[in-house]
Amino acid sequence: MAVKTVFINEEFHHIFANYNIGDYIKSEPISQGTVQTNYKVQTTEGYFVFRYYENRRKNSVLFEVDLLNFLKENNFPCTSPSINNAGSLVGIHNLKPFAVYYYIEGYHIEEPNEEQKRMVIQTAAELHKITQCYLPIHMESRWNYGVEFCREQAKSASKRSNSLHSKKKFDWINKGLLSLKLPQSLPMGICHCDFHSSNILYHNEKLVALLDFDDANYTYLLFDLVGLIESWAWTYDKYDVINLTEAKKIIEEYTKNRPLRKVEQKHLFDVYKLSILIDSIWFFERGDAEDFYEKRKIDYLDQLGRENFYKALFS
Repeated sequence: MAVKTVFINEEFHHIFANYNIGDYIKSEPISQGTVQTNYKVQTTEGYFVFRYYENRRKNSVLFEVDLLNFLKENNFPCTSPSINNAGSLVGIHNLKPFAVYYYIEGYHIEEPNEEQKRMVIQTAAELHKITQCYLPIHMESRWNYGVEFCREQAKSASKRSNSLHSKKKFDWINKGLLSLKLPQSLPMGICHCDFHSSNILYHNEKLVALLDFDDANYTYLLFDLVGLIESWAWTYDKYDVINLTEAKKIIEEYTKNRPLRKVEQKHLFDVYKLSILIDSIWFFERGDAEDFYEKRKIDYLDQLGRENFYKALFS
């Protein structure tokens, strides 16, 4: 059981009495997910997902539910939150926020085939096309991935460790950030930032929902495209390099739904490096300051070079 907070029937009876979605019948924990607590709940009107946010403030959850409402209104494949009798999409229980979402029937596929990958890529492009002019509420309540965010998080991680290793690693990250070329004209919008198989729902071999917007934030639209390349074109077996042929296929599939501007093509290299620098924060203690995984990835990209990267993917 992956839940962090256990709920009993009496609590659910009390919570669902505040919704006009039927009387509570029963519930069971959902094993997927490692951060928030999720239950599948049955009422007299159907099935719902109760999501209890263990580490989110209310405004951060409001960002998520407002986004999902917007996406659903634009026919994007995702769930949507249910409104309670007080007219709110977010409730509070024992000082933590929660939301009730409509349940979508489906299953997860750990190793998607080429057609299923294609559907994921198209869904990512559709998300970006819909949100590139969308300004979310409570945007400041999310970790919006960018240069300053990365620098501040690296500085905090370095202070927590307070060692020669951490100071050297911060210097490396800061130097990498200073080398990036990210013009203001790069399109921004909502990126999902976690296309793990547990967040993709299929039914009858079709993609029916993108789930779990817990990491979603306002950033460069290229960020998710980089994530897809990282998932399916970065080779981990013998050498840590990009399969450029596979990466080009992913980009070509993506651009069928959302063509990339010239500025995006030119600076995909920089957003890729930004994503690796942000990864180095999540794994700040990993490796030695002189040799660690993210450094080797950056070194590989620098050896490949900006122009060769561009030519391989867009010529």
